[in-house]
This record gives sequence, structure tokens and C-alpha cells, in this order.
Amino acid sequence: MRRLAVFNNISLDGYFVDTRGEMSWAHNQDEEWRNFAAENAKGGGELLFGRITYEMMASFWPSPAARQMNPAVAEGMNNMRKVVFSRTLRQASWNNTRLLQGDLGMEVRKLKNESGPDMVILGSGSIVSQLAQEGLIDEYQVVVHPIVLCHGRTLFEGGKDRIRLTLSQSRAFGNGNVVLYYKPVALDE
Repeated sequence: MRRLAVFNNISLDGYFVDTRGEMSWAHNQDEEWRNFAAENAKGGGELLFGRITYEMMASFWPSPAARQMNPAVAEGMNNMRKVVFSRTLRQASWNNTRLLQGDLGMEVRKLKNESGPDMVILGSGSIVSQLAQEGLIDEYQVVVHPIVLCHGRTLFEGGKDRIRLTLSQSRAFGNGNVVLYYKPVALDE
């Protein structure tokens, strides 16, 4: 069975986007962080997005500016297989992207049972929250940035049930970012 991970950035006070829905605050980059991002982009796999994140990513990564700013990540993002979940999009034009419009949980269960590489959700807070509640996420990779936003949206907004996690590894970077890797734990353990 294919695994599903989440890779998301959050502020120190727990927001993944600010009140305007932006993440420009998460671009605290230096050479070490750029190398980490480039290695992640080479990792293969299949990317999963909600419509809003998909439209943001599809408008940037195929652009000349993206290829100039971060060529390794741009190449990886443009070449990887991608899935966008949306009931309103009529087509997905970004290279190697397929559009799924059915029930989110059912579609992800089907994807997990297909053969192929593991999958990663980038951004896409509303689908993270929904899939977390259904127990379909195998790992949470959370980048904590050294900034306090005071307002915004949390990654698990709208969730109803507790999700207990255990830390499996962590990595601190010179720019102050810390990546935390969590795996779900059954509530009765």
C-alpha cells in the first residue's frame, strides 16, 4: 500500500497561512535550506493538492522566475506526478497532473491502493484536515518557522477528533527552521 505524508510549513504559533492566505513568511531560506528543499524535490513520489494550493503552485513552478530562483526544485515540481482534488476545476493543465472530482476520502483510499510511488500533500490545509480525520495520513512533516503570526488558519482547522502523534525524527536548520516528523498513534495505545 502506498503511503501518504503531509509536508507543511507552520509559524511558531501554529498557523500555516496568514490572514490573507499567504505563505511568503515561510521563505526563510539560506543555502542549507535550499539544498534540503532541492533534495526533497528529487525524491520522486506523487504530489497531492487541493484546488487553491494547486492553482498557486501551477502559476509559479512552470514559470521562468521559478526556474531562475530555484532550478532544482522547479524541475522536480514540474516533473513529478501530481493530483489535484477539486469539484470546481474543469481541467488541470500543469504537466503530469490529473484532476479528481469525487469524494476526497474515497479517492485517496483508491490512490493508496494503486501501485506507484508514495504520495505527499503540500499545503492544502483543508484536505489535510479532512484526511487526518479519516486516518488516511501516514506521516506529518511539519516545518516550524521562527515567526509568530498571531492570526491565520491552522493546519487542522475544522477537525473534530483528537489525533495523537509520536515524534519519529527532527532536524534543525541554521536559519531557525525545524522539521518535525510525526506518525499517528492509535488513541487506545
